[in-house]
Amino acid sequence: MAGFVSNLLILLLLFQNICLGFRSPLSVFKRYKDISTSLPNECLGSDQPVISFGLSDFALDIRMPAVTPKQSDTYLCMSVPLPVDDEAYVVDFKPHASMDTVHHMLLFGCNEPSSTENYWDCDEGTCKDKSNILYAWARNAPPTRLPKGVGFRVGGETGSRYFVLQVHYGDVSAFRDKHKDCSGVTLHLTHQKQPLIAGMYLLMSVNTVIPPGKKVVDADIACHYKRSPMHLFAYRVHTHRLGKVVSGYRVRNGQWTLIGRQSPQLPQAFYPVKYPVDVSYDDILAARCVFSGEGRTTETHIGGTANDEMCNFYIMYYMEAKHAVSYMTCTQNTNPEMFRNIPQEANIPIPVKSDVMKMMHGHHEETKDSDTSSLLQQDKKEEILDQETKGSDASYLLQQAKKEEAEILDQDFHIEEAVEWTGLDLKLGQVSGLALDPENNLVVFHRGDHVWDENSFDSKFVYQQRGLGPIEQDTIIVLNPSNAELLHSTGKSLFYLPHGLSVDKNGNYWVTDVALHQVFKLGAKDKEPLLTLGVPLQPGSDKNHFCQPTDVAVDPVTGSIYVSDGYCNSRIVQFSPSGLYVMQWGEETSLGRSGPGQFSIPHSLALIPDLSQLCVADRENGRIQCFRLETGEFTREIKHKAFGRELFAVSYIPGGLLFAVNGMPYPGEAESVQGFVMNFSTGEIIDTFIPLRKSFEMPHDIVASEDRTVFVGDVHAKAVWKFASVEKLEHRSVKKAGIEVQETKESEAIAEARLKNEPESRDPLKNMDKQHLVQQASSTGVSFVLITTLLIIPVVILLVILVFIRWRKPTVYGADGERKLDSSSGRILGRLRGKGGGGINLGNFFASHKGYSRKGFDRLSTEGSDQEKDEEDGTDSEEECSASPLPPAPSSS
Repeated sequence: MAGFVSNLLILLLLFQNICLGFRSPLSVFKRYKDISTSLPNECLGSDQPVISFGLSDFALDIRMPAVTPKQSDTYLCMSVPLPVDDEAYVVDFKPHASMDTVHHMLLFGCNEPSSTENYWDCDEGTCKDKSNILYAWARNAPPTRLPKGVGFRVGGETGSRYFVLQVHYGDVSAFRDKHKDCSGVTLHLTHQKQPLIAGMYLLMSVNTVIPPGKKVVDADIACHYKRSPMHLFAYRVHTHRLGKVVSGYRVRNGQWTLIGRQSPQLPQAFYPVKYPVDVSYDDILAARCVFSGEGRTTETHIGGTANDEMCNFYIMYYMEAKHAVSYMTCTQNTNPEMFRNIPQEANIPIPVKSDVMKMMHGHHEETKDSDTSSLLQQDKKEEILDQETKGSDASYLLQQAKKEEAEILDQDFHIEEAVEWTGLDLKLGQVSGLALDPENNLVVFHRGDHVWDENSFDSKFVYQQRGLGPIEQDTIIVLNPSNAELLHSTGKSLFYLPHGLSVDKNGNYWVTDVALHQVFKLGAKDKEPLLTLGVPLQPGSDKNHFCQPTDVAVDPVTGSIYVSDGYCNSRIVQFSPSGLYVMQWGEETSLGRSGPGQFSIPHSLALIPDLSQLCVADRENGRIQCFRLETGEFTREIKHKAFGRELFAVSYIPGGLLFAVNGMPYPGEAESVQGFVMNFSTGEIIDTFIPLRKSFEMPHDIVASEDRTVFVGDVHAKAVWKFASVEKLEHRSVKKAGIEVQETKESEAIAEARLKNEPESRDPLKNMDKQHLVQQASSTGVSFVLITTLLIIPVVILLVILVFIRWRKPTVYGADGERKLDSSSGRILGRLRGKGGGGINLGNFFASHKGYSRKGFDRLSTEGSDQEKDEEDGTDSEEECSASPLPPAPSSS
């Protein structure tokens, strides 16, 4: 009996050990709690440094441990170990700080912090090894959100094992009441492997000198990029008070492409790159800071004190995981001559309203005159009293600024039909193509009294209805986009079966005709084509022939012509601006699979000039494929189950948005015919839309303008719909349920009220997302209870057995048995306890340059003062079919 009980005891101890070692977020929390100190009572942050969001996600709260800085321009650092050993990814940042007390915060990743103290003066450094900047905050900047599928890699064999928070307390007058500061940032981390790894690229001037009184001084930085391709998605600018504007660019073949441009006197947030930019090997990354020395009586140098300046341009990027580099810098100007060609916008200051300036800085001009300083301090006291009486105004301005920045970051909107649009009443033929001209007027390409049906072509794709003659109506009509008023029309007696349409930057119309197998260039007022490609009525697949070409696009920079060819060819053909053949790429889809560069009816084209890419609606494969313009190299695929088997058309607008329409579902399939809005950088679906009047039958083409007005042409309904962008009612924090914690109960009440008043969305995708969030929240609670129960049950059983044993066999299981239990428990608990484990330091870097004092630079790290102390700172089912039988539909997988 004794042996049986002993064996049972060992088994139970092993079971308990396994349960405790289970790597759930709960075990992560318990492990972290053992190795971390709880936040003091003075802190208003979470009393749980690690919060579980389910089996793979958790939040890490990093806060200053109730510090009171004693003097202005104090830099304090503290470290937090990553609470897991295996690889994780930071996918979201939420700051907890106010510029009333904190000048700026930086978050670094490293393997060994410079100190093991609870917190320390950053003069001692941040990290002993190389440090990577993960996040930066200043001037009440809103939270930074990463694109879906992108994360900063930490932990594991190569990622950082510690986070080091650096907080710069600029003006410590706010601490005269000796209160404690618990500023910091909450990180959302996940164990789910992210396909794209985020990183930071810093362009920084180190030798700029601003002469006193000089009105305009430029600081330029430029470096050749010599690594694997990266994609830029956010930027942040930084100077001190003298900075007027900071601009960053990618320079490729002499062409300057804007990354971002902003006033450094506004909230220094990470703003989204308006036009997504890719950077390839040997591109140049360049930045310019524009300063003014007016009001200064001495030279201003680069440094970290209140009277110094800085010129920083931060870029957040992502790379493929296998090529990822987490941090890069550029501190020189490799080619000063190139800045002669910098776009003029880089030299134009961005005006900032005086009330916003006052609100954002809250400081007077610093002076060395003690009498003046005394007067200024008195003025400051009066200003504080005045602000107390006008607090509501200041609060309003601040909230407005925050709201504007949040809107910039979120791009939160919804597409709905513009019911006042009268375009549905137009008498049109089959609408095959849409475009917008340089004046933003809507151009419609339609078939008049001709239709594409089963009798239109023979088995060799030769048009069989030539006896009907060309279409006698004007096939190209130009409409006022506001009221559908007819402005102009052309194209009479030129075409047999119109299909694709685009308009170049000069207002010329580029069209395809699937019956003629040709591509035409037409002037807006010309009766005859200016350029013709292909041989009339002769299908083919060589350099001079097309076979039912579907669409055409013209590069606004180079003038190169791209033709999607088409229904009976599976290729993209490039021509020079004068119509000479250049190259082609693409092939027919293999049976049962669709690889990169394989097409099953390349149906619609969308140019992305900023990224030098061409995206193709690969219709029967139900996807979008994108390629490099210069080489035809495949870059990416965008495919969603919601597309169904057919995707007819795609359109792109600057700002990184893709719009698309799909086809009617096959019998037995659930995907509905609708329009899609997608984030080009991530490929995710942001929104979907359907008409309120009539219904989509076969939406054939789509075009969108920069203000997110969308037009859809339907070949069967013979109609053109207009859709417009409206703000979503859904509260942003609700969409981040379980991730983003509301800062006040008042904001929670507002969010709850908005939810109660919000009508049910017509979009099934959004409803699914909401249900998923609810299920996630409930499953988190269930998993917590389940795991807790699993942990408690073995302990209870052990206690019962021990009581039973002690009662039955007191002489056999005495103190020695208890010692064995203690020893085992100690080993188990020991496994729960974690183990504690030169980057670029601008202070040391600047100190090595001639003419610069070390004073004040050691604690600078990679950030200086943002706000100075005491300063202002058919299918062929479309009836576009040939007589040849349809191949079996490819799998949608």
